[in-house]
Amino acid sequence: MELNEYQEQASTTNIYPHGPAGLYAEVMGLCSEAGEVAGKAKKVIRDNNGDIHGYRAVLLAELGDVLWYVSQVAGRLGFSLENLAVHNLGKLQARAERGTIGGSGDER
Repeated sequence: MELNEYQEQASTTNIYPHGPAGLYAEVMGLCSEAGEVAGKAKKVIRDNNGDIHGYRAVLLAELGDVLWYVSQVAGRLGFSLENLAVHNLGKLQARAERGTIGGSGDER
């Protein structure tokens, strides 16, 4: 499946309202789902000595939820997932060329 096809199909399941309230709800959902991924990763370390075995399915599900929210927030802002991916890779490649992958700050 292509990224933009996923985004289009995912939007058919979006029940958030139009306008700013829907965008804010989706951003909060994205943060919530990302937190769930972090929580599961913590449990891999805490409860399973870092062995991901037994957690792959739940991580797959949570990452899928993150992807859904990313696709919907991007769509509301007028970005396709393909555009988002291409832009992100370009940014990362430029940082790699400058030797600034590590560190902090948006403009490195």
